Amino acid sequence: MEIMKNKRVVITGGSGAIGRALAKELLAKGASVLITDLKEEDLKNAKEELGSDKLFTFKADVSKENEVAKYVAFAKEKLGGIDIFYNNAGVEGKVAPLDEYPLEVFDQVINVNIKGVYYGLRHMFPVMKENKEGGSIIITSSVAGMMGTPNVLPYVTSKHAVIGMMKSAALEGAAHKIRVNTVNPSPVDNRMMRSLEEGFAPGAGAEAKKGFEQSIPLQRYATNEDVAKLMLFLGSDDSSFITGTINPVDGGMTA
Repeated sequence: MEIMKNKRVVITGGSGAIGRALAKELLAKGASVLITDLKEEDLKNAKEELGSDKLFTFKADVSKENEVAKYVAFAKEKLGGIDIFYNNAGVEGKVAPLDEYPLEVFDQVINVNIKGVYYGLRHMFPVMKENKEGGSIIITSSVAGMMGTPNVLPYVTSKHAVIGMMKSAALEGAAHKIRVNTVNPSPVDNRMMRSLEEGFAPGAGAEAKKGFEQSIPLQRYATNEDVAKLMLFLGSDDSSFITGTINPVDGGMTA
């Protein structure tokens, strides 16, 4: 069923694992989609993999406001407007004690995960205000936005920050029928977790994975598709009365 028929969608971090899974779901359900990401080659690979004439790509660094303005303008031109925005791009940083954490990596995490999300909201709101039916914005946070984890302080900080950003944006957006929510995944079985597993247990990432899985009541990582399906729902008209909410997809991890 084409529940996304005629919907015009933008996904940041769109060539990553969750972004691709989400784009695949959206295209199958009738949407036109623009994905943006940092590397041209990754975008090209995603385009080839998804193989749709309703998929567009745009290279941009979300931590630079002028590039955010460009991808929003490009999307508006190509799609004829924007109904749904997945403010999804993020980086994990490194694993290190807070007093030894490399400041340049701290800055990168804050610039991408907080400023990049804010720039997206800043430039997407005016576009969605033009829509008669408003729009839906989904910010990718994490269970790390709901609880603490040692040795990844910048990441945890950034994922808490975007929850506050979401709540304020939801209140501002309501008058314009713009809904804003977060999705908060547990560990997801993809590249980002391979990086963190190795960071927590150098040379023994598989053992770190077992430990993480044991902390999840359902005893497994989320799949990219698990996260994409919740994101799809929050973008769709089926969630038309949902705004300002935190939405874990975490196998019971935050219960």
